[in-house]
Amino acid sequence: MKIADVDIFFLPGLGGSSQDHWQSRWAAKMANGQIIAQDDWHKPQKDRWVDTVVRAVEEAQRPVVLVGHSVGVLTAVHAAPHFRPGQVVGAFLVGVSDWERPKLAEIAGDHGFAPIPRTRLPFPSHLMASRNDPTCDFDKSEDLAAAWGASLGDAQDAGHFEVESGHGPWPEGLMSFASFMRSL
Repeated sequence: MKIADVDIFFLPGLGGSSQDHWQSRWAAKMANGQIIAQDDWHKPQKDRWVDTVVRAVEEAQRPVVLVGHSVGVLTAVHAAPHFRPGQVVGAFLVGVSDWERPKLAEIAGDHGFAPIPRTRLPFPSHLMASRNDPTCDFDKSEDLAAAWGASLGDAQDAGHFEVESGHGPWPEGLMSFASFMRSL
């Protein structure tokens, strides 16, 4: 599938994506790419975040590919059962964060993202995971990818795929995304 044939919706994680983050850079360069804005980037709430994504997908004029990062991955997974068949044709998921960790409840309060769904996604998906991501153990990422029916990309020691771990433009990720799009 060609990138030009779909709407590409970027789902950032906690704090949103700064202008230097790979999601913001990619969205700015893709005429059909847009960041789906949440009402509060610093206090994610599953129901509100999912509703925002579902509305955006319903309003899309073309098939949609989701590109999630961190808790944006969880938003996509929680939203998946709410999409009409064929609305979303794929999901490129990067650096899932483990919101089942008790420590996150202390930081984020009652966010609603736990438990993480372990149902097969109704569209093709690919999960990029890092062996030293402080937000999710690699073994957990492997388990989630298997449960979702997602292919798994082992990015080795890539941190959490954010600016602080050296992922501004992230050309390797863009190449992986292009390969994923060709597979659709």
